[in-house]
Amino acid sequence: MSLLQMLKSHFLSHLIICYVFLASGLIVNLLQFCTLPLWVVNKQLARKFNCRLAYCISSQMVAALEWWSGTECTLYTDPKSHLLYGNENAIVVLNHNFEIDFLCGWTFCERFGVLGSSKVLAKKELAYIPIIGWMWYFMEIVFCKRKWEEDRKTVTQSLQNLRDYPENFWFLLYCEGTRFTPKKHQISMQVAESKGLPKLKYHLLPRTKGFWVTVQNLRGTVAAVYDSTLNFRNNEMPTLLGILNGKKYHADLYVRRIPLESIPEDEAECAAWLHKLYQEKDSFQEHYMQTGCFPSPTVNLPRQPWTLINWIFWTCLLLYPLGLLLAQLISSGSVLTILVSVALCTAASLAVRWMIGHTEIDRGSSYGNKDAPLEKN
Repeated sequence: MSLLQMLKSHFLSHLIICYVFLASGLIVNLLQFCTLPLWVVNKQLARKFNCRLAYCISSQMVAALEWWSGTECTLYTDPKSHLLYGNENAIVVLNHNFEIDFLCGWTFCERFGVLGSSKVLAKKELAYIPIIGWMWYFMEIVFCKRKWEEDRKTVTQSLQNLRDYPENFWFLLYCEGTRFTPKKHQISMQVAESKGLPKLKYHLLPRTKGFWVTVQNLRGTVAAVYDSTLNFRNNEMPTLLGILNGKKYHADLYVRRIPLESIPEDEAECAAWLHKLYQEKDSFQEHYMQTGCFPSPTVNLPRQPWTLINWIFWTCLLLYPLGLLLAQLISSGSVLTILVSVALCTAASLAVRWMIGHTEIDRGSSYGNKDAPLEKN
């Protein structure tokens, strides 16, 4: 193991990263809270401010992926479609197989300048998680309880609110509703068989109602659907803890641009269209497993320096007062004060580990582990 790799995997390095993320995140959350009066005076200006503030948080995680771990991402796409990315609103349909697939989605957004304004359909529980959840609240993220009878009205209203959004945005959507596991896949394919649908090898059955409602409410606002299929080389299963330890991965992302007007407006026809899309996604994954690449040209997408600059800014800003505090603690010689400080640092580290735990596959949602919920879509 090289000296640099040892440094990246050292507990003190993790502690500093956790401290900077938590402290800067809470500062940004406070600044977002301070924009509440501005929403009354100038809603569009408040939205723009919150896009920049949200970037301060989400870009730190992208920087950890791109710069700390050195993970590379190869984009497979049509060169003509590539010219439109970042210059239009879009719905991004992602597969949900990996613990860091959301982070790769954010990296995709960052490469085309829409990270700060990116949206997602997220479970309601995430809104209560400090920093990320609170950031999402001010970013008008669409939250759902995964109970269609309750969600339909709130999701529709949240989507309608995005129709006059002042920035180009991408709406990231995981149509499978939950992360892929063997157990969930088995149950999902039982439902597919009962409905007479073709079985999928690498995906769960997509939830068609949420997709249809999203498309219907964003017609006229969104120009296209970006069908995105993610995989990692060498059959690796990357984790956030791996990223934190500086482990390098190589992601391959296949993106197809599908004009929104080509998607049927009728709910049943839209559902059939989505099922066909996932059958195609399954064939792309099969092609990748057999050949190690996706069936499309590659586009060179160099990482941008802005995530690193933001990360360095917050690190310098927050490490200076921390250094002064540590110097005072050492000079004071108070054992109690030092013990309290160590306890606070440990608590901060555990807090980040708790948030990371929400991304782990083996601790994921039980949604999709029962037959009944699946059969409702």
